[in-house]
Amino acid sequence: MGLSRVLAILGALGASFCTWLGAGAAFAAEPQPWETGFQPAATPVMERIEGFHTELLYIITAIAVFVLALLVWVIVRYNDRVSPKASRTTHNTVVEIVWTVVPVLILVAIVVPSFKLLYFEGDIQKPDMIIKAIGHQWYWSYEYPSNGNFTFDANLVQDKDLKEGQLRLLTTDNPVVVPVDTLVEVQETSTDVIHAWAVPSFGVKTDAVPGRLNDTWFKATAPGVYYGQCSELCGNGHGFMPIMVQVLSKADFDKWVEDAKKKFAQVDTPGAAQVAAVPAN
Repeated sequence: MGLSRVLAILGALGASFCTWLGAGAAFAAEPQPWETGFQPAATPVMERIEGFHTELLYIITAIAVFVLALLVWVIVRYNDRVSPKASRTTHNTVVEIVWTVVPVLILVAIVVPSFKLLYFEGDIQKPDMIIKAIGHQWYWSYEYPSNGNFTFDANLVQDKDLKEGQLRLLTTDNPVVVPVDTLVEVQETSTDVIHAWAVPSFGVKTDAVPGRLNDTWFKATAPGVYYGQCSELCGNGHGFMPIMVQVLSKADFDKWVEDAKKKFAQVDTPGAAQVAAVPAN
């Protein structure tokens, strides 16, 4: 089998592998059985993360195929039967320059878009609304300072109380509700240990640290229900404090806010969930 034939086969396998990974993406905003790709992107941040991931996948696949092709070529071309007299070459200036310069160029090709992505994630523009997420062992509470300053707890719905269509270990009794196409700043803190507020479809994951106020942002582009979980080891109830975000139209969100003001306690009411925090630098 010639070298060109081997390279053609390896290229076809690499293309098939990439296609298979792309086909594994979930088609709902929730985890899927045997899922290999990301959950569908629901925010501009997650769309950019997916794009960067795809670029890296192509680069990594190309490197792996190239190295494998070199190994196959060396095995075929320089085995003892074909080349009984071994080469005594110890230096090759061109090769040494190439294997120094090419990796540098590859790293530059990776680092530039990664820095752009990090800046986009960290640069929080003026938000349309603010939500405060407070981690507890083992549930979340939320405050809406931009929409009436009310607060509520979001606890896991136990297996015995699940209704048809509700997801085990991901459904909460009170979801976080936000309007579509709205820039939402989420401020995270904790009352006990370090938690992490993470929603895969939004591309957000930020630690909630006691005595500190961290922040992140998202802008959901489609109505629906999106799920996440605490992503920091916070004790034996770590796997039982999910995050459930319901994205509504702006009109439906306004109706929900009016009902929430009547249903939930005010932050300044004695006994309401409050926590002092120091803003992050």
